[in-house]
Amino acid sequence: VQLQASGGGLVQAGGSLRLSCAASGRTFSTYAMGWFRQSPGKEREFVAAIAWVGGKSYIAESVKGRFSISRDKAKNTAYLQMNSLKPDDTAVYYCAQNRQPGTDYEAHVAYDSWGQGTLVTVSS
Repeated sequence: VQLQASGGGLVQAGGSLRLSCAASGRTFSTYAMGWFRQSPGKEREFVAAIAWVGGKSYIAESVKGRFSISRDKAKNTAYLQMNSLKPDDTAVYYCAQNRQPGTDYEAHVAYDSWGQGTLVTVSS
């Protein structure tokens, strides 16, 4: 499967962005889609995930109440809506596809394919 992430950019603190992740290829085997982020000197961090069939979402505590995840199954696309952005949200955001049922969606090792990442920069 190929994952194409887009929507990153420069935004002021308090602003919003919506990231998109379009999947192509082996999309029929998707169990979940996730978003992770990584900033310089830090480990890759779970942000959000969504179960592809039922739509149940999982949101990291650090962004709960500000970020939400959704998906459009017909378009094979997952979205990450980010509101009330803070400078600490600055990172490269990666989307990923999970093809393993019953795994921990917050663990990056649960994901089989990754997009190239899109940079989000939040200025103060």
